[in-house]
Amino acid sequence: MTTRNYWIGVVSKSQVEAAVAGGFTQLNYGKADALERMRQGDGLVFYSPRTGHQDGDRVQAFTAIGRITNGAIFQGEEADGITPFRRQASYLAAHEAPIKPLIEALTFIRNKDHWGATFRFGAVRVPAEDFARIAAAMGRDFATDFPP
Repeated sequence: MTTRNYWIGVVSKSQVEAAVAGGFTQLNYGKADALERMRQGDGLVFYSPRTGHQDGDRVQAFTAIGRITNGAIFQGEEADGITPFRRQASYLAAHEAPIKPLIEALTFIRNKDHWGATFRFGAVRVPAEDFARIAAAMGRDFATDFPP
């Protein structure tokens, strides 16, 4: 049995809403590389810097939480003809959690003054303890939602 990993995907809030509604995850502009490192059962939380990709209002919050449900990567199709790589995911009912109150407690953020740099690659693997802190801030019980 493989160890469960925990991930943060950096995605605009509008893209998170589409992913939750469609039951999938899509990261890094639809590239497959981050998805290839994920496995069925892994935990996933989305961090949304803004409502839209490079524009839109500032959100700076964790906006959805769930798990990877199927190991197979597939290509979706969007209205503009783009075919991004995706994985199936299931999401849990949760509320948004602003990141700023969590920064000091999150160990994967090494530089607390320049915390945004941590998210620059679009997908970050984080320790279970940090994922549990984020889950709790979103109103979830980590031990129940992600049992060993």
